[in-house]
Amino acid sequence: MRKIHEVLRLRLEQKMSIRDVSVSCGIGFGTVINYINLAEAAGLKWPLPAEMTDSALDALLFPPKQSKAKARDVPNWSHIRSELSRKGVTLSLLWKEYDERTQYGFGYSRFVELFRAWEGAHGYTMIQHHRPGEKIYVDFSGMTITLTDAATGEQTQAQVFCAATGYSQLLYARVCRTQGLRDWLDCHCLMFEFFGGVSEVVVIDNLKSGVKKTCRYDPEMNPAYADLAQHYKVTVLPARVRRPQDKSKVENGVQQIERWALAPLRDRIFFTLEDAQEAVESELLKVNSRKLSDMPCSRREFFDSEEKKLLHPLPAERYVYAEWRKAKVGPDYHVRFESQAYSVPHRLCGQSLDVRLTNTRVEIFQESVMVASHNREPGPRYISTTPEHMPESHREYAEWTPQRLSRWASESGPCVGEFVQTMLLTYVRPEHGFRPAFGLIGLAKRYGHERLERACARALRAGATQYRNVKSILEKGLDQLDEIPGLDTVDPAPVPEAHENVRGADYFDKKVQP
Repeated sequence: MRKIHEVLRLRLEQKMSIRDVSVSCGIGFGTVINYINLAEAAGLKWPLPAEMTDSALDALLFPPKQSKAKARDVPNWSHIRSELSRKGVTLSLLWKEYDERTQYGFGYSRFVELFRAWEGAHGYTMIQHHRPGEKIYVDFSGMTITLTDAATGEQTQAQVFCAATGYSQLLYARVCRTQGLRDWLDCHCLMFEFFGGVSEVVVIDNLKSGVKKTCRYDPEMNPAYADLAQHYKVTVLPARVRRPQDKSKVENGVQQIERWALAPLRDRIFFTLEDAQEAVESELLKVNSRKLSDMPCSRREFFDSEEKKLLHPLPAERYVYAEWRKAKVGPDYHVRFESQAYSVPHRLCGQSLDVRLTNTRVEIFQESVMVASHNREPGPRYISTTPEHMPESHREYAEWTPQRLSRWASESGPCVGEFVQTMLLTYVRPEHGFRPAFGLIGLAKRYGHERLERACARALRAGATQYRNVKSILEKGLDQLDEIPGLDTVDPAPVPEAHENVRGADYFDKKVQP
């Protein structure tokens, strides 16, 4: 910083000579003269204004020179950082686009240098304060464990589920087949049992098994994962996309598991998932028992003394894995999947409902309200129908069976019972005769049981066992004709008296010639 303020004080206030001022301030004789001339040109007098600082004085006497070069077009660095978060976008691409649309822009190296400087000045991080029992962070490791088939030698890669408590940093790892939904949910159940309780919040990454649709402000949870969260009464908080600082605990925990539990096993050969899990647990026990660098105790000791007691207790039963599906109700008021059908109230025909499937139960929901529940059977073409779900007309029809029809017919009369039994036997399947039998019920309501009994008796004598036969008898009133007791057939015609046209029995005797 120039010594302008001291030069002016010594010259104007102390009335020292220019040479003495030069010696006192340790600057050149010509420099002192230049400072004094500039101050006089600027109209400055001693004492200087109180608000006149050294920087302000320097800027007044030595204003910046106007550059003849044209101003550079400065990019919108916030937009650049936002674009970099998109898949496949690089700084090289962004600079190329910037260079094409600007005439006086920066070169690539200067562009990158300025962006890094801006990013460093704006890349703030916040220290996260964790309460005991508040959060558990979960994620899958980038490292896998190789499983070898003992018979064929084929190798597959097993995944490693990792978890860390937010306060004590106690670590948990689970070897599983895939990162799919079922393994994801099973690992959570085993994790809670390992910690001996449930935290208030579980912080997860945005994988498909946990988050169905990502969003910075309102992500849509996977229905099965939301069901697990409700079972354990825990809040799920997805981290922001491409923001590892939101789950720094598990990022560090995954790194510790990879370094101290997975890397030592890199040369071991595992034939089963159980062997791999046992080896990982053994190594992880060492990590959790090791003294922390900034604490006089281990992760396990810190967790047991400070955090475990503040976790919520586990529910009485472990979460049962369930799949969630969407199903549209057909016109037969059943939802169908895997060649099976399950009924819902008939008023829901045509609507799309949520179906929760476990190994033993099928639960059907409309806007989070359960509307039907059935036992699940493993076989194909299984149909489960609850009578209360059927329309009244269908329910009345379904309640009729061949045995019930026979009992009803017998109550109306013995001939009606015999007619119904005979009629049902004429069909390949008895169910095909239900509608004609229902027709007889209608005839009983119209003509009465007594007339129906007489009509059925007349039809049986005539060998007519169809519904239309009985209906015809009743419509024509044949059941009301007087009948001669004991005569069930038509009377024979009278024999004519003998006359010349009657040949007689002798005519047919082969021995007698005409």
